[in-house]
Amino acid sequence: MKSLVIGSNSFSGSYYVDYLLNKKHNVIGVSRSKEVKNVYLKYKNNIHIRNFKYYKIDLNKNLIKLFNIIKKFRPDYIINFSSQGMVAESWRNPQDWYNTNTLSTIKLHDFLRKQKFLKRYIHFGTPEVYGSTKINHRESEKFNPSTPYAISRAAADLSLISFGKFYKFPFIITRASNVYGPGQQLYRIIPIVILNTLENKKIKLHGGGFSKRSFIHMDDVSSATYKIMLHGKLYNTYHISTKKIISIKDLTNKIILKLRGSRKLIKNTKDRLGKDKIYFMNSNKLRKLNWRDKISLDKGIDETITWIKKNYSFLKKEKRIYVHKK
Repeated sequence: MKSLVIGSNSFSGSYYVDYLLNKKHNVIGVSRSKEVKNVYLKYKNNIHIRNFKYYKIDLNKNLIKLFNIIKKFRPDYIINFSSQGMVAESWRNPQDWYNTNTLSTIKLHDFLRKQKFLKRYIHFGTPEVYGSTKINHRESEKFNPSTPYAISRAAADLSLISFGKFYKFPFIITRASNVYGPGQQLYRIIPIVILNTLENKKIKLHGGGFSKRSFIHMDDVSSATYKIMLHGKLYNTYHISTKKIISIKDLTNKIILKLRGSRKLIKNTKDRLGKDKIYFMNSNKLRKLNWRDKISLDKGIDETITWIKKNYSFLKKEKRIYVHKK
């Protein structure tokens, strides 16, 4: 089988490339920047790496190049992990988020709907489109986005749904809870708490860390995505989540305890604008496809700690802040 992964340089995308290679797929990956350091790219150590080819493509600038690659490669499956991320930063330059997540994404969808060789298009969405939700909500939850990031993603999702309805474009949307694992960007909550604890540096918790999230290991997300890609029902949305939630404060304390650090490192700061208080998605629909999450939060954090310690001499020099790319 042939698969094309958009956003293959991202944390989620790189894991899924690795998963597809293990399933003997021929894979093309595209992202807007050069391949990042190998320490962040799980697929670089895959024994089937010869079946992978990478192209540097910016959806805002090189769509025609991507279209030509797709027409030549004729993939059975296209999985899109790409988006302009980071919620807080989307308030500063909202037009960049709308340009990438809405306009360019819809242009991509409009091209893909005309390609008859494509079996399925998997769109990796976000629970941010729901806004702050009641506990254990289902895929039918109404959209109530709170930030430019979430609004830009919701707009593309709604357009995609209309393409399925009127053009029979074979899409499926997935929405995963907070992903984590070895190789994640260092500005994300789990790796930055690990690093700052190891270095005895302050750990900033927005709003005191009282917001609650469900954290899921990216290996479990990859297995779920593959199950959905092959067996999910077209024109549907699937939640990928564990059955547990934890506050950011309790998550931070858990990591500090594992590393025998001091809770005095925690510094409460002002909450982010438009921040949602809780996401907790019901994943029963996915579980009916015979999928289960296998990696506990404790085991996943331990794996991430091991990865950071193993690569500490390199990672300690890396930036731990999000750098906006237009």
